[in-house]
Amino acid sequence: MGCCDTPGLMPVADALTKILEQVKPLEATHTVALNDAMGLVLADDIRSPINVPPFANSAMDGYALRAADLANTDTLTLAGKSFAGIPFEGVCQQGQCIRIMTGAQMPDGADTVIMQEETEVDGDNIRFTAKAPAGDNVRPIGDDVCQGDVVVAKGTRITAREMPLLASLGIAELPVYKRPTVAFFSTGDELRPVGEPLEAGQIYDSNRYGIRALLEKFGCDVMDLGIIPDSPEKLREAFETATQADVLVTSGGVSVGEADYTKDILDEQGEIGFWKIAMKPGKPFAFGTIKNTWFCGLPGNPVSAMVTLYQLVQPMLAKLAGHNQYQPPQRMTAEATTVFKKRPGRADYQRGIYSINAEGQIEVATTGNQGSGAFSSMHQANCFVVLEQERGRVMPGEKVTIELFNHSMY
Repeated sequence: MGCCDTPGLMPVADALTKILEQVKPLEATHTVALNDAMGLVLADDIRSPINVPPFANSAMDGYALRAADLANTDTLTLAGKSFAGIPFEGVCQQGQCIRIMTGAQMPDGADTVIMQEETEVDGDNIRFTAKAPAGDNVRPIGDDVCQGDVVVAKGTRITAREMPLLASLGIAELPVYKRPTVAFFSTGDELRPVGEPLEAGQIYDSNRYGIRALLEKFGCDVMDLGIIPDSPEKLREAFETATQADVLVTSGGVSVGEADYTKDILDEQGEIGFWKIAMKPGKPFAFGTIKNTWFCGLPGNPVSAMVTLYQLVQPMLAKLAGHNQYQPPQRMTAEATTVFKKRPGRADYQRGIYSINAEGQIEVATTGNQGSGAFSSMHQANCFVVLEQERGRVMPGEKVTIELFNHSMY
């Protein structure tokens, strides 16, 4: 029995579990400059080399003083100024106050800041119209981050949220994991590159464009091997080249057609963990290894290829990249406003458009044609409508699970 003749359909959750159980994070690491770290995954915990803030400072514009000095008077003498980057040099003595700006260093001797709106100024005499407890409007040393704290954990993918934090600590270089390298190609004599005229029976190769876009969004380095014709020799050559990569992703060639040679070569050279899953679109998805390279065989239909890449390959690549804080796309419950056609037997990832109605409730409508070749449904959608394996047709008013597209779709 060949790799693509295995009877039965594996549930999607089981398929993903089997993938993630086998794949281990890449071990190769290197050091990059902070400017080059976006999208990479930390290979070690980052600890703060300093306190943030490194000195006690004012949380607003006003006057720094000793809170106890206002117990018996409401007027203090102005003794100087403290600006951001230009601190007051000296000590705030009893009966004195210091003009201070937001972020400026607290003068020695002062423990409190009263905002300027709560004062009356008469030359160097400052009258305070309100009192404040000691420590009010003061940001102490280490209020945000203490020296030695783990500020970003190993396995975190660096985003725009982490970049300013790391910069604020003066960290110029980061240890990161190597990006997974993914080789990919499309198979089929009917495929033609975009920009060339089509002849009878031919179609444009759209899959590689979607696959490349998603792989790059996933944070991978890519090897585009192009269109491989339905030739055993050409396919063997492409597979051999792809073993330079960490992962090979193919599009088409793992179904049951007479000219689908990919499955034959996999039987010869690779080891396939499973093939065929209870998923629509995307039933003919194959997973395994070719030598030391992970193999993911996507279906040839454009929507099927994108859905399986997004649902099954994305979390696999996150684990391979060492991203141990990866979160699957967010799911929530919505009310169907249109009919969703379905038959029991496979989990269905239909394309939908969700919105919030006037009452604040989440609604979802179909994008229309849900065929695996109707790629306009992906363009129009902003979510997947995830219909359970044994569920049938959904009528308006019924509750369904929707899965919001994550950053890779935008």
